[in-house]
Amino acid sequence: MDLTLAYRSLVLQVAEHPWVKGLILRRGRGLYRRYVAGETLEEALKAAEALEKEGVHAILDLLGEMVRSEEEARAFQEEILKLVRALAQKPWPRYVSLKLTQLGLDLSEELALELMRGILREAEAAGVFVRMDMEDSPRVEATLRIYEALRKEGFAGLGLVLQSYLYRTEKDLDWILPYRPNVRLVKGAYKEPKEVAFQDKRLIDAEFLHLMKRMLREGVYVAIATHDPRLIGEAKRYTEAMGIPKDRFEFQLLFGVRPEEQRRLAREGYTVRAYVPYGRFWYPYLSRRIAERPENLWLVVRSLLGGLAQNG
Repeated sequence: MDLTLAYRSLVLQVAEHPWVKGLILRRGRGLYRRYVAGETLEEALKAAEALEKEGVHAILDLLGEMVRSEEEARAFQEEILKLVRALAQKPWPRYVSLKLTQLGLDLSEELALELMRGILREAEAAGVFVRMDMEDSPRVEATLRIYEALRKEGFAGLGLVLQSYLYRTEKDLDWILPYRPNVRLVKGAYKEPKEVAFQDKRLIDAEFLHLMKRMLREGVYVAIATHDPRLIGEAKRYTEAMGIPKDRFEFQLLFGVRPEEQRRLAREGYTVRAYVPYGRFWYPYLSRRIAERPENLWLVVRSLLGGLAQNG
């Protein structure tokens, strides 16, 4: 395993420790605002409006995952429907991301499918695009089955995510190609064992480029989701060399990460979206952001030291 992935694995393991989680929830709440728009829908919409003024579109995501009861799942569905209804009133592009474990996937695939249908009925009527995030490897198969079922039922405004670090991803692409999917391509942010995922950053990056180029050749609309300047540069070079118009793909980056790059790409005429999470359940998301880069860990340390000083 290379040092980058070893760092990520260690951080994700430490983040699961109850003492560490409790400390960050108590002392580091100010840090989450670097990557999360806020805890309320109103704060998320305000962040989205600010991005629109800069030429960057927002992907709004209500944070939360792995619910433990049907009641929780239905409560999340209602909150996502509130988001859809709020976006219906906005003049800018309307885009929502969600996780199937918010909607009870771990309880029942049928429950998640039912709740997704309810969201998509309102979303399509309101002109809101919905993307199902891809979670860790044990949940990939069920996510693909639900995507396939919904596309067969005629829901067109639905996207999916594929992760380049999983060995299985090219076969998953073969599975969904007949539906002419809208795919967000990411490297992958979950801690995965060597049995199912590449453990070398160079191999993950190479697979990312291979999948991106194949999808573009196959006519798939690709959301290229990376902050890596080399991968962004290669995507620009490849699409220009192949004569692929800018309306066949877009770039997606995270809220609070390389905002200057987001604005620059938008000025160059590319469609750019920022993934804008919000909500009370921000800790798992923040953990994955900390695990992405060692610099982010230093931000946590500074935030915690500042919190301790203020309370000491």
